[in-house]
Amino acid sequence: MVMLDVVADKLHFEPMTVRLGAVVSGVDLRETLDQDVINQLSDALVKYKVLFFRGQDITREQHLAFGRRFGELEIHPLTQHKEGFKTQDIAPEIMVVESTAKTPITADEWHSDVTWRKEPSLGSILRCIVSPKVGGDTLWADMEAAYDGLDQQTKEEIEGLTAMHDWKPFRQAMYAQPGTETLVKELKAKYPPSEHPIVRTHPVSGRKSIYVNNPFTTNIKGKSREESMELLTKLYRTASTPDYQVRFRWEPHSIAFWDNRSTQHYAVGDFFPEHRLLERVTVSGDRPF
Repeated sequence: MVMLDVVADKLHFEPMTVRLGAVVSGVDLRETLDQDVINQLSDALVKYKVLFFRGQDITREQHLAFGRRFGELEIHPLTQHKEGFKTQDIAPEIMVVESTAKTPITADEWHSDVTWRKEPSLGSILRCIVSPKVGGDTLWADMEAAYDGLDQQTKEEIEGLTAMHDWKPFRQAMYAQPGTETLVKELKAKYPPSEHPIVRTHPVSGRKSIYVNNPFTTNIKGKSREESMELLTKLYRTASTPDYQVRFRWEPHSIAFWDNRSTQHYAVGDFFPEHRLLERVTVSGDRPF
């Protein structure tokens, strides 16, 4: 069967809020996509920050192929050691996120992915295979809008500051599993804490955003713990502002593609003990500046 290229003039983006999120139509991700389509999707990702697709019954191979059109795919070095997360032996770039009655998991804290890496992810493409009957939504927050909403005094205070990021939550989960001490020691040596600017500049748009998050940011360099926590807590809270958010209801064959450089996300844990199964591929990113 010969697959025809999808042409760019069929694409349509329906905004979900005035700040972020758009539903994409006019594209079939099972097909070979014309480079112009990829370019339009890349531009839309920067503009809308999260792109949503419905009715995309794709295979793992098609999921991988779509992700690779936006860059090299990364292999998450830690989640395969955490209960509820696993990678496929045949495709380690695929991270399976599964919650069941016996192993309920979710990421119910506002965060940006792997900020503890020197070069955090550009973005992730998450597709739903099994959705709960009710609940289990994911929210995204526009951290560029969050920065714009800061008072001028705070903007001046954080300009030029850097913060340290660490993967402590994953270590805690790994320590709970017997026999992981040696592995944790090796991973600590391989992935030491990373230092990133508190105000990140988007490499494409040039817009500024708040680039700290509660799970992974540990302290502000050059400030006492008390000073760090006071300022960081203030910045963490900005993601919780409803005006900066978009909420997505999962259903089978739906997909979300988010820009990890300008957003944070929160997976709501209101569906236990129902089954939820998603698979994710992640596009490698660059060093924040």
